[in-house]
Amino acid sequence: MPIITTEYKGDALFQTELGSHTLKIDVPESMGGKDRGPMPPQLFIASLGSCVGVLVRDFCVHHGLESKGLTVNVSYEFAKHPNRMTDIIVDVALPNADCNDDCTRKALEHVAAHCPVHETIATLSEVKFNIVDG
Repeated sequence: MPIITTEYKGDALFQTELGSHTLKIDVPESMGGKDRGPMPPQLFIASLGSCVGVLVRDFCVHHGLESKGLTVNVSYEFAKHPNRMTDIIVDVALPNADCNDDCTRKALEHVAAHCPVHETIATLSEVKFNIVDG
């Protein structure tokens, strides 16, 4: 089972190791953050947008659609009680591809909606939390 490790580095800064990659993660200013890296909710939204982008690009390659200029914009709102992100909207733009026919558009929507990150969000029933000794 793959493991991604996040370590507290002090001064409200965290560092996450993902294989050979390292990410610095900061907290909001209200919690002592200093804009040294993205905040956790931003990473969550970025993972959704990039996952959609990867699968849409792959679809384009395999179906002869131009993927140059592909962008994925993900918007969201924050809600409280419980504190969470809501109203997530994923907009995929393919400015150089001919996606005007209904069949192509529906196929692209299907591909986008079935990226692993969205599938996880849509089907996840629980996340287990364990507090373990160092």
